[in-house]
Amino acid sequence: MNDTIFELTNTMQLADDDLPLHERVAAAVEAAIAAGQYPVGARLPTHRQLAQQFSVSIGSVTRAIDTLSARGVVRGEIGRGTFVLDRSDGTGDEGGAVDLSINAPAPVISLAQMGEASAIANRQALALPNGGYLDLTGTERQRGALAGWLSTHRTPLTSAEIVLCNGAQQGLHLAFAEQRAQSNLILTETATYPGALAAVASLGMRMLPVAVDSEGMLPEALEQALIESGARTIYTTPVCQNPLGFETGPARRRALLAVAERHDAMIVEDDIYGFYAANGGPSYKAMAPERVYFVTSLSKSLTPLVRVGVLAPPAAQMPAVRKRLRAEGWGLPPYVAEMAAAMIECGLADTAMNALRVEARLRLAMAQDILGLGPLLMPDGAPHVWLPMAPLRAEQVARRASEAGVRLTPPSSTQVGDKPVAGIRLCLMAPPRANADAGLGRDRPHSGER
Repeated sequence: MNDTIFELTNTMQLADDDLPLHERVAAAVEAAIAAGQYPVGARLPTHRQLAQQFSVSIGSVTRAIDTLSARGVVRGEIGRGTFVLDRSDGTGDEGGAVDLSINAPAPVISLAQMGEASAIANRQALALPNGGYLDLTGTERQRGALAGWLSTHRTPLTSAEIVLCNGAQQGLHLAFAEQRAQSNLILTETATYPGALAAVASLGMRMLPVAVDSEGMLPEALEQALIESGARTIYTTPVCQNPLGFETGPARRRALLAVAERHDAMIVEDDIYGFYAANGGPSYKAMAPERVYFVTSLSKSLTPLVRVGVLAPPAAQMPAVRKRLRAEGWGLPPYVAEMAAAMIECGLADTAMNALRVEARLRLAMAQDILGLGPLLMPDGAPHVWLPMAPLRAEQVARRASEAGVRLTPPSSTQVGDKPVAGIRLCLMAPPRANADAGLGRDRPHSGER
């Protein structure tokens, strides 16, 4: 490594967008590296100098550098500084890295299956009046197909109770936006989905953490948080919570719902991983339809190629949601909605969902064996696994993994509030199984280090 400290470049500027502050700092530093202002082996300016350059806190710079470390862009050495890595050997690109940071499903759809669904979608799409241009929330047929499939596998819904949107991400944004008038605060688990954090930040809202155990938020902690904060919105992912990996059972759901009812709080239920549920029991939406915004997508249960989101708001909020959806994006592309409906109608959605459950079970067992894990929170199958460890240790593991060519989600990217995240998430489904096996082996902590 080159011990020369390169001076700050005046050309580094933060982008004016909706990304979290630390992500914008990371992007600015990475752009300067890509432009050659900090060559391979160069030691970056100190965190304090970068904080002064960008007029941000040292904490934001630390999170930015952690993000770049997880991507394999830089490497921090205790007592020496942060150095730019050489990624020309492929460890920093798609050719060499094993990516355990992306929660995408394994490809389980064949060309023939896709062709069958496409033929149905082509016929239906070409028959749409006005090319589907005015069906902002999906046509009756499209919504009926999605509602029927969800009613079979997740929670009772009718076509009139849902809108189709651009993935669960837009569904969350719509739900949070509707709740902003009640309070700009949202209560959630101690670590959560980065996309939800981004949606909240873009709306000028803020998430507050609620203490959890192996089944989710603690009812007494939720009650205390509602009293102290004045928040009136709860965001939760009760099945295979991202990143903590737990499933909230029926008794705990009833207890948490009772707390929400006492304080007249609304629940945004993120059911994106709902098809992995093993504990049984009704959804929050089934238990209290007028208190729950139910959000899901086909991206995890079928394929991201058909990124169809479903939002089922309380009936009283449906007119406002439709109006906001029109303003945000004029609805889902009609052909995408037709493709989703066709995949359900020809049975492909069921086939893919069952195949993903089997694959997740196999990969979870593989991770348990390679890493020597103890009892798992969702042993029957899950797309990711959570490794609890001290916050500093989690950041060190993420850095070391990136140096070994394994990408992990930076723990700080899921952080809610000021308390660092005490663990790290491993996404098991996206790489080919052999690559995931190799990546887990490379990422395995040395004896005594967990």
